[in-house]
Amino acid sequence: MIDRLKKFLVERAASCRVLVVGDVMLDKYFFGEVTRISPEAPVPITHVLKTKDQLGGAANVAHNLALLGVETAIVGFIGDDHYGETLTEKLLARGIAYFDLVRTAHPTTTKIRVIGGHQQMIRLDFEDSSPVEPADYDQLVANVRNKLDEVDAVIISDYGKGVCTEETCRNIIRMCRKRGVSVLVDPKCRDWTRYSGANFVTPNFKEYREMLDRPIKNIDADIEGSARSVIEKFSLDGLLVTRSEHGLTLVAGDRVEHIRAKAQEVFDVSGAGDTMIAVFALGLAGQLEPSEAAYLSNVAAGIVVAKVGTYAVSREELLNRLEELR
Repeated sequence: MIDRLKKFLVERAASCRVLVVGDVMLDKYFFGEVTRISPEAPVPITHVLKTKDQLGGAANVAHNLALLGVETAIVGFIGDDHYGETLTEKLLARGIAYFDLVRTAHPTTTKIRVIGGHQQMIRLDFEDSSPVEPADYDQLVANVRNKLDEVDAVIISDYGKGVCTEETCRNIIRMCRKRGVSVLVDPKCRDWTRYSGANFVTPNFKEYREMLDRPIKNIDADIEGSARSVIEKFSLDGLLVTRSEHGLTLVAGDRVEHIRAKAQEVFDVSGAGDTMIAVFALGLAGQLEPSEAAYLSNVAAGIVVAKVGTYAVSREELLNRLEELR
């Protein structure tokens, strides 16, 4: 399988086209060292040594795709502010088509993290998750519709920040199904009714358990025992459940695959779900079998969790890691 996946990344990934729809964010990091406590309050003083701006949320999904060589476009909401300008500059630098982002009266969702050594000290969130104007939602759906003839797959990246309303998700999924475009969802809402009809939903175990609203354990039998009814209830083609140190479980058709974690050491799980769905969508867009796409996404996520902060995996890193697993 590894040779086939390497060949796919080298020869076919660049011909795939994926559209990401969802909650775009800017992740700002302040890295420093902590040597003393503030005399003003019982809090550590972080001497900032370096700052870094990263694409976050749906924009991080797009970043992963772009680094893998995929032709990538993004649709979502953005504010008319400094953070929004920073975000679009970074999208442009990565070759991600961002012209269909809809500017609204809300601020650009931004998360600021202060890291002392390898420890996150505090996070500051700038956001407004209340609904935007109806005309903004209409424009977003229209922008997606106009892209569907140009893409092989659509990712709905729901971070619960206002883009992925029930009506918006239903409209996008219906349009994708009508055009024969694969649609995958990274969910945040507990009620998956809005995701009904998607090809795949890719929750982590916590999100999956909350959706079921009953206690289950993070073991193979519990995932298998519930997945079939979930797939039937929401008219899905399959589920890809990420399970932290247990790897992931793919349920699609008659097949169940338990793929064990590939991380050598876990530092930070931020962004691992973004990488997982990006690589999985790439595999489906490029006609890989779902089990092959799931394996590849698991390898990619293993690279991400060994990094500090939001991180996107390049094609070269993924190829090198596959070679190590040979």
